[in-house]
Parts: sequence; C-alpha cells; structure tokens
Amino acid sequence: MLNIFKTTYRNLPDEALMHEIALRNERAFAELYDRYSARMYRYFYRMLWRDAAKAEDFTQELFLKIIEKPHLYDPARPFRTWLYTMACNMCKNEYRRKKPEDIIWPVSGMDGREVYLPEHLDRQLFETSLREAIDALGEAHKQCFVLRYQEELSIAEIAAIAECPEGTVKSRLHHALQKVCAQMSVFKY
Repeated sequence: MLNIFKTTYRNLPDEALMHEIALRNERAFAELYDRYSARMYRYFYRMLWRDAAKAEDFTQELFLKIIEKPHLYDPARPFRTWLYTMACNMCKNEYRRKKPEDIIWPVSGMDGREVYLPEHLDRQLFETSLREAIDALGEAHKQCFVLRYQEELSIAEIAAIAECPEGTVKSRLHHALQKVCAQMSVFKY
C-alpha cells in the first residue's frame, strides 16, 4: 500500500532538511549525511595533510555538530556555505593546534608496493607533483584553491566561507595558480 503522507527527503532542499533536523528527524539527517559525507571527507583529507584517519574523524565531528546544535544554522544563509564554513573553521583550529614538526607529510614517489604500467606512471607522477604543489601553498591560498578547483564552489560561496571579499578570493586563486604552475614547471621526471 502506498503511503501518500510519507515524506520524500531526497527531494527536499538542504535548508528544509536542516529544519527537519532541528525537529530531531533522523531520516532528514540521514539524507543530509548521504549528500555531504563523502564530499566533506574529501575536503578534510585534502586540507589535513592527506591523513585518512583525521579526515574520517573530522567528518564525523562535523556531522555530530549538526546533530547536537542544528539551531546554530541560520536559514538566511545557504546550507552548503554554512557547512563549508564550519569545516574550514575546524581546519583552522587544527592548524593552530599542530606544530609544524608534528605534521607527517606523505612521501612522494614509488614505494614499491604497487606496480604501474608505463602509461599510468606519468599520471601518477603528475598527480603526486600536483598534490605536493597544493600542499606547499599557504593556508588561505590552499583553502581557496581546494574549494574552487576540487570542491567546485563558486567565488561567492568561497568568499562567504572565508569571510572576505570576492576580489580577495580571486586574488588568492590567481596567486595560488601561479605558485602551483611555477612548482609544476620545475617538476621533471
């Protein structure tokens, strides 16, 4: 029997899901989690030194904050912007907490555990070099670069997340691209 009163959460916008979450609706939370958990994990993974365990912990912590304090969401703002703002703030707090000597950077190059066909080796070396170039960026430039080119957010969304003018975001992106390109041009294999 078809239940016409059953809510289809898949079709609800994020903002409506947050309203439902504030009413302690578990199905609304499950839908929101399904929409954003993999994306947020990738974001944390890129921003937190490619540490898979840390990315998983931060993803869980982010969604726990949503469950525990849904009232902090301002419905006047787009949900996605609010979510990435919280994620960025979590990363900033982690950067302040970590000492540079405590950070373990991934080792680049072949580690002998996998064998690559010659056509895949070029791509692997390129991707390794690109990751190293992005990781070498300063915090603000890396944040803008990752949000724009890997998370595919708009300039306006990034400006709202970074709490700076759109012109500043464009400038940071320009400088980040220059630095990445300069480092990549030095890359030889």
